[in-house]
Order: sequence, then C-alpha cells, then structure tokens
Amino acid sequence: MPAYIVFIMRTVKEPAALERYWESVGPTLAGRPIKPLAAYTPFTVLEGVDPVEAAIVVEFPSREDAEAWYNSPGYQSAREHRLAGADFLTLLIEGGAKAPRHSKMVSHP
Repeated sequence: MPAYIVFIMRTVKEPAALERYWESVGPTLAGRPIKPLAAYTPFTVLEGVDPVEAAIVVEFPSREDAEAWYNSPGYQSAREHRLAGADFLTLLIEGGAKAPRHSKMVSHP
C-alpha cells in the first residue's frame, strides 16, 4: 500500500538554511522508489489557517519505505537545515480508505 509524506511549509525563518536543505535533500532520495506528486506548485488554501507558503507531496511504495527514508542518517542531516529554515507541518499518510473513527484516526509518535 502506498504512503505519502506531506510537507506544509508555514513560514520561512531563514532562506539560506532552506537553500542548504534543497541542495542536500536530493541525494537522500537517490535510488529510492519515490514519486514526487506535487512540490512547490501553485495551491489554494480552501480551509484552515494561513499562512501556508508551499506544499510538497511525495509518494512512497509503503509506509516502511517512507519511514526508512525519513529516519535515514542522510535525511536526518538534511532535515536540520529544513527545520532551521522554516516552520513545517509534516504528515505521513498511508494510502487507502477506512471508515472514519475519530479515536483511531490520529496517531502521534
């Protein structure tokens, strides 16, 4: 079952740190079976609270693949630049659909 990592960039704090992130994140994805679905493309906030400066959606073959990439030493090193550069909301979402049950929908590590 595919899984998706969704990055929602709320506000930029340090543009130079984001530049370092963008330079360092590419190599962490090399050789991994990922599919970028949307990255820094135009968007519209239909509901919710601004600000949102950008959104990125990346598809992985499975939750395990997404977690392996996210937790890899290479990405964790690049991630430090992202965190220094901007405030993000980052989600890992499993593909598929289930009947909604609020108590079981949200999982926090």
